[in-house]
Amino acid sequence: MAGPRIIRAFAAVNIGSFRVSAMIMGEDENGAMVVLGSSHRKSEGVKRGYVTEMRAASHSIRQAVEKAEQNAGTNVSSVWIGCAGAGLYSRIASVEIAIGGRRIEDDDIEHLLYAARDHIQPDGRMVLHAQPAHYTLDGAHGIANPQGLHAEALGVDIHVTLAEGAPVKNLIEAVQMAHLEVEAVVASPLASAYACLSPEERDLGVALIEIGAEVTNVSVHAAGMLLGLCSIPLGSNDITDALASSFGIRRGQAERLKCVSGSAMSSPTDHREMVPVNAPGDDGPDGRLARGADEHNRIPRAELVAVVTERLSSLTGEIHKALKSMGFTGARSGQVVLTGGGAELHGIAEFMQAALGRPVRIGKPPRLQGLPEAHATPGFATLAGLCLYAADDPVDIRSVGPSYQPTKRYRGMGLVNRVFQAVREYF
Repeated sequence: MAGPRIIRAFAAVNIGSFRVSAMIMGEDENGAMVVLGSSHRKSEGVKRGYVTEMRAASHSIRQAVEKAEQNAGTNVSSVWIGCAGAGLYSRIASVEIAIGGRRIEDDDIEHLLYAARDHIQPDGRMVLHAQPAHYTLDGAHGIANPQGLHAEALGVDIHVTLAEGAPVKNLIEAVQMAHLEVEAVVASPLASAYACLSPEERDLGVALIEIGAEVTNVSVHAAGMLLGLCSIPLGSNDITDALASSFGIRRGQAERLKCVSGSAMSSPTDHREMVPVNAPGDDGPDGRLARGADEHNRIPRAELVAVVTERLSSLTGEIHKALKSMGFTGARSGQVVLTGGGAELHGIAEFMQAALGRPVRIGKPPRLQGLPEAHATPGFATLAGLCLYAADDPVDIRSVGPSYQPTKRYRGMGLVNRVFQAVREYF
């Protein structure tokens, strides 16, 4: 018996520094999301989230998409793409119009959103998103849908996500060179939130930390909205490079050591356990031994863990600074969710929990029909989130038409006061 019919399909590409991944997801007639096909391949021409070699990056994208198309049994002509680098930055804009005590209609909401367009201040950056997070009635926050309610004044909080223009244009051009149109560029923290965070977490207050290969994105969510985000030019590849340098081994050997035997937590038996540097059947370059290895090219697990935790401590220090700068402190700062490929390191949740003093869990893609087990991991959360974001297609105030020119009184952005107010309320 045939399953429900697919009525819409969405394709996404996540262009990382370690791998390029692609996914095609469909929505069936019952509203369920189904993964039709997905794939990944080694990234080329991308460093720290920036395209550094156009042809190589475009080739990686084309290969990843073609494999996903093959797995899905269908072709796509356009994709949603994630942006992890490019100096991501966000701010809150607050706008209000007078209602005069009457019932709020759809036209009033459209009028408000159109008025808010004048309060996007990109400061020379590219606007990726300008989305209404929630509405206010006479100063009362947290209204999801004000239609049909009475108020003297109707306001809206808009979260605006910005990025450096040139790197985003390079991402778009790399996709276009792969013979694909770009539906939209989505900030990775927004996409990851769709995959990893529950509505309740986003309402109560949560920090989402996406540890990529060369970039770590830190975002803070509360009251159902994105309050702030920060990009740190460090990632799991820095641990790999530290291992390669410390033990005088190849990057491939260091990556394997990190993934197979590495840990963010030490144990009393680490100094007695010896771990092989080489994979089975690999004798290394000219049979040379790693620095500090025994005659079988094994190193003490304790030394491996020491290098891993040293690098993690540096990263955690930067994460702590970022969280503090965004007001994620105090008794009500909530929990932390780790995702991204770097979150797959053994023991990292316990390490971060001890370092940050907050409860920490690992964020993975939701259970989706058709999602391969290999892609149901933190490293593919952003990719799945891109498809879920595309299916939801949240309202962007820049798409609101000029049905109403602003004629009523409304307040300015009130950025600093609104951010401080949100921090006081939720943290």
